[in-house]
Amino acid sequence: MSTDDGKKRTSSTAARSSALVTDSAGGARRRSVGIQLGLAAVLVGLIGAIAFGVTRDKSTNDAAPVQPPAVARADGAIRIGSADPKVVVTVVEDFQCPACKQFEAAGSATLTELATGDVAVDYRPIAILNRMSSTNYSTRAAAAAYCVAEADIGAWPAWHAAMFAQQPAEGGAGLTDRQIIDIAAAAGITGDPVAQCITSNRYGSYADQNTTAATDGGIDHTPTVLVDGKEVQSPTPEALRAAVAAAQ
Repeated sequence: MSTDDGKKRTSSTAARSSALVTDSAGGARRRSVGIQLGLAAVLVGLIGAIAFGVTRDKSTNDAAPVQPPAVARADGAIRIGSADPKVVVTVVEDFQCPACKQFEAAGSATLTELATGDVAVDYRPIAILNRMSSTNYSTRAAAAAYCVAEADIGAWPAWHAAMFAQQPAEGGAGLTDRQIIDIAAAAGITGDPVAQCITSNRYGSYADQNTTAATDGGIDHTPTVLVDGKEVQSPTPEALRAAVAAAQ
């Protein structure tokens, strides 16, 4: 074999190796964008956190800040309970997130119990799973949460619970606007203003910007549950009560 032939074969082998490395790296990057479901034991089943990688549209990042809903706190949370609490439980969630549905089923009674006296529960809806529906359901549902809270904050928890109880399967279209409005009506929230707010996706841009703010701030899975800013790693009802008691 000539020296030139050897060089050609060496170069070809190196090129194939480089391609394999590139393909492997590309695959790893693609996989890192997918969600990963980790589940921990709770009273009625398993609860976990959906880890995610967020790919953002540059135009969304560069968009001017939008007018926030009057009901939203500075971090986009909807507060239930004391207006001047000693302890704040924060729940960062996505209405399309299966682990969030499990957390709601297992922990909602405890959160309702805690949201009395000197404790408040801040629900922070974000939209990290739009890719799991064909209609940007995560954003539409998060935006609707603000519409419903503005219309009747007292009835909002019932709507919130029903939204998770009727959570659509991933990969479909998600609930329609009409279905979301009907869930609000079943919770006692009716009228044209809330319906128009939902159908116009009035707070969609705000929900998206709040999602970017959350992920930039270190939120990398849902549900993320914090007590006075400190994450509760396995937020069972017992762990939540213990964390709140320690913070008081």
